[in-house]
Amino acid sequence: MPLTDVTTDTDNRTLTMTCDFPVTPERLWQVWADPRQLEKWWGPESHPATVTEHDLRPGGLVKYHMTGPDGEIFPGGWEVIAVDAPHRLEARDFFADADGNPVDTAPQSRMVIEITATEGGSRMVNTSTWESAEDMQAVLDMGVVEGSSSAIGQLDALLAA
Repeated sequence: MPLTDVTTDTDNRTLTMTCDFPVTPERLWQVWADPRQLEKWWGPESHPATVTEHDLRPGGLVKYHMTGPDGEIFPGGWEVIAVDAPHRLEARDFFADADGNPVDTAPQSRMVIEITATEGGSRMVNTSTWESAEDMQAVLDMGVVEGSSSAIGQLDALLAA
């Protein structure tokens, strides 16, 4: 399993997940930059993602929805803040309404993806920071660690294919 560390820091309202993959940073970046690859791993295995908009430039939006086993739709998205391909992506991660617009009353986080070359491939560190401890706890209660771990398992399989 490529997931090597999960750190929850409630004082700083951060969740950091560290993963190592046996691929180059450029190959790892492709799974973020290509919407068809992104939807093969984003979200828990039980909730496949469909990417409906993908503009990975500062100010751009990435919109998607996940579909639960009973057909229920869970929309979400990112507002891209900064991109330094193939090493860094920073975005505001949000829950969305049925039209893909951010729901301002739902928890939002700042997501920073950092990809570095290692001796055996690449390390990806995903750090999410919430505005409040309550928002962070709400997302933890929803199962973000379990869902993200499932997504990383799918990412590992995609990269191995």
